[in-house]
Amino acid sequence: MGGWFVGLPLTSGPIVFFLALDHGAAFARAAAVGALAGAIAEAAFALAYGWLASRAHWRVALGSGCLAFGAATVALQHVALTLVWLFPAAILALALAFCLMPRGARPPGGARLPRWDIPARMTVTTGLVLLLTGLAPALGPRLAGLLATVPLYAAILTVFAHELEGPAAAVEVLRGLLLGLFSFAGFFVVLSGLIERVGVAPAFAAAGALALLVQAASLALIVGKT
Repeated sequence: MGGWFVGLPLTSGPIVFFLALDHGAAFARAAAVGALAGAIAEAAFALAYGWLASRAHWRVALGSGCLAFGAATVALQHVALTLVWLFPAAILALALAFCLMPRGARPPGGARLPRWDIPARMTVTTGLVLLLTGLAPALGPRLAGLLATVPLYAAILTVFAHELEGPAAAVEVLRGLLLGLFSFAGFFVVLSGLIERVGVAPAFAAAGALALLVQAASLALIVGKT
């Protein structure tokens, strides 16, 4: 459930919103397209970490996941796909990653996280939002959008699950993340298609509504399997 929840655009959504306010709808649209491509990079992160979770220490698995995310980001920065192709590619990547994730015994209930966990997440995420919105003109909208999808929340949850409950728990977090990322992809495809046509507020409202509908459907899938 934790991984499923952080699949929502909790960081990338605010970043694109502030980019729209600072640089206009066209800039934000390009960033939203980059964020949509970032769903593919997040799938690469999840798959790399998941396959190493039971074979290596969490530091190795995390490093491999970050390398996979970085390699996918570099590749996607130089691949010019329109929404017609990018959205199906993102959905296919998420579906394949989910199907290829290792399966094992379901771990027991969640362990208690340290008190500093939530403040640390808030601090790191706020720093990322400020950094990317400040550097966006130099990075360009597409790369800013891609980097906005760095899986900070997911990485923290996965590492804590791995350390406190074992590799099976880490894999479950990542499987939840992949399910949650379907709503992420829906959010950014709607935002990309509407923001220049209808304006910032209506586009974000429509994208948020679709994301919540998809998230509800994926929640039903998770609950049905528990």
